[in-house]
Order: sequence, then C-alpha cells, then structure tokens
Amino acid sequence: MKKINVQMVDLMSQYNKIKTRVDKSIISTIESGKFINGPIVSEFSGNLKEFLNVKHVIPCANGTDALQISFMALGIKPGDEIICPSWTYIATAEAASILGIKTVFCDVDLDTFNITANHIEPLINSRTKAIVPVHLYGQSCDMKEIILLAKKYNLKIIEDNAQAIGCTYSFANGEKKMTGTMGDIGTTSFYPSKNLGCYGDGGALFTNDDKLAEKIKMIVNHGEKIKYHHEIIGCNSRLDSIQAEILNIKLKYLDEYNSNRKIMANNYNLAFGDIEEIQIPKIISSSEHVYHQYTLRVLNGKRDQLKAYLNDLGIPSMIYYPIPIHKQKPYRNNQILENTDILSTEVISLPIHTELENSNQDYIIDNVIKYFKL
Repeated sequence: MKKINVQMVDLMSQYNKIKTRVDKSIISTIESGKFINGPIVSEFSGNLKEFLNVKHVIPCANGTDALQISFMALGIKPGDEIICPSWTYIATAEAASILGIKTVFCDVDLDTFNITANHIEPLINSRTKAIVPVHLYGQSCDMKEIILLAKKYNLKIIEDNAQAIGCTYSFANGEKKMTGTMGDIGTTSFYPSKNLGCYGDGGALFTNDDKLAEKIKMIVNHGEKIKYHHEIIGCNSRLDSIQAEILNIKLKYLDEYNSNRKIMANNYNLAFGDIEEIQIPKIISSSEHVYHQYTLRVLNGKRDQLKAYLNDLGIPSMIYYPIPIHKQKPYRNNQILENTDILSTEVISLPIHTELENSNQDYIIDNVIKYFKL
C-alpha cells in the first residue's frame, strides 16, 4: 500500500473552508480599533451562553486561567484540598498548586478514563473543598453520582470541560445538560486544536450562579467592577476581540464538527471492535461522546511498537498521557493509582478531526488491522 501523509490535526484545511468569513471579521476588528473587550466579545459570550443553555459565560485568556480563576472565585485557600484525576493534562492540578491549594489525585475508571464517585469518596476529608471532574477525551464523567457526592459532603464542583465542549449528559429523569454547566463552575480552553478552538489562546468560565458570575467578572479584570476601583485581588485574563471573532464564527459549526468526529469514531469502532488486543472507547449510557480524541487501549503490551509501526507509514498518533501527573517531578510521590498507571502504558490516540478524508481514515484503519495480523 502506498504511504500517504496523514495529519493528527489539520487546522489549515478547516480554516480554508471558513477563510472568507474569518478574514473579513479579523480585518473588521482591526479597523475598529477595539482589540480588548470589544463588542464581539460580548456577542460571542451571548451566543455561547445560548448554545450551552447556561446563565453566564465569562471569557478569559486561556483554559488554565479559567481553572485558577474558579478556585479564586470559590474562595479556596492555601492548605485547602481539591480532588482531581492524575489522568489529565497538568494544567488541572497546576492551576490549584499556584494558589497554594493541595491537589489530591484520584484514580479513574479503566473503561471511560474518567473519575467516578466511587474513586473520589475515600479521598474526602475535612480539608477537601472541591471536586474537579475532567470530561476526558470528549465524554462526560458520570455527573449524577458526583453531584450527589458533592452535596453529601458540602463540596464545590468545578468541571474541566476543555475536551468535551458540546457534549450532552442525560439524567435519569430525562433532563439533559451540557458538560460544563452541571457544577458550580465549568471551564474550557479554546486552544486551537480543541473542538472549538481559536487561533491563539483563549478560555471561558460558565456558571448559573449570579453572585459567582459577578465575582468572576471582577477577577478576570484586575478585581475591578468600575474602572480603577479594585474591590478584590484579581488578574489580567481577557479574551481578545480577534479570537472572539474567530470563535463566534466557529461556534456556528461546532455541532457539525462534533457530528463529523462521531462519524469517524464510529468508522474506527466498527473496524476495530473485533480485535481482541485492543479496546475501543467505552461510552456510558448517560453521556454522548464528542471525540476530542479517539483513544484506544492496546492490551497486548505492544502500544509503543504499534506507534512506531504507524509512524513509519506516515500515520501520526499521540499518547495522552505518557506520564500521569502524580509521577511528574513537581507532584511525584509514592501514591499508587492502579488504573492510571495501567492506562499510561496502554493508550494511543489516532487522528480524528473535522478534515480527515475518508481515504486517509481507510489508510489508518487498514494499517492498524494489518499490524494486529502480523
């Protein structure tokens, strides 16, 4: 089979499809001279608020800032503890650590890669102030049980929704909510490769709490409500107008982008479902999956060999994550997180993006199948 070039992410092809609208909007913003907190930022916030069906959307500079601002808004102080997975990007923990908050790492479910109430509860103590569920790879945590647990112990919930924007969670009574809108605060990142990404850095916070929203709006703008009148300690974390223009355009395509990802994931699932040496993504009945990543478990101990094999054929892949946070130098301890440690040796993510051509996906599928027949 002829070797072809496949990209892990293809932002340029996506841009070319909306180039005329994007370029026109960027030029319009430059000509307006309203680069910070321009009217487009409010327009985008309103549109995202409507999309998520949440009362407040407060944009900020990036997803890490969104997490840090959440801790600040909830009054979580140095020495307090939060519970979050080690199986995620370091920003989830880093945002707490920079404020002197202790991060207690929680193991995850082997099938969904997400934390569960059963994993969280044994870690709760008198210093615990919040739970930070991460909706990893594009699927919601089982929020019903986590919400019940938070109520039982009077804890706050901060949802890290950087990888699952547009994902819907269904409660037993039929109520549906978007990830990021079920806790006290939801956060997201608009990093370019996200399902909803800009062309630089960007982030946002979501909440249905009016008082929290008011406080967050002050924190992102140096703690001020009225210019030069600073009421609390804040920071400088604002989404610029050019990024808001891009996001406002791409938001209109988010459902389409996510639908395309689901179609590609289904193609992979149908192709790989009968291969005993790998496990395809498992989806809980209460959540859909928007496939920020398509992540397999390689069960025969040959994940790294598969990655090298695909690389030689021009097929990129990624390991999210080769080293869990609890084994990273700033957090290293003797904690054993059995499932997390297993996943770090098994997972591999294949290309899945809005511009992946059918012929390229067929090429990926054929060669993965071929590898397991060797």
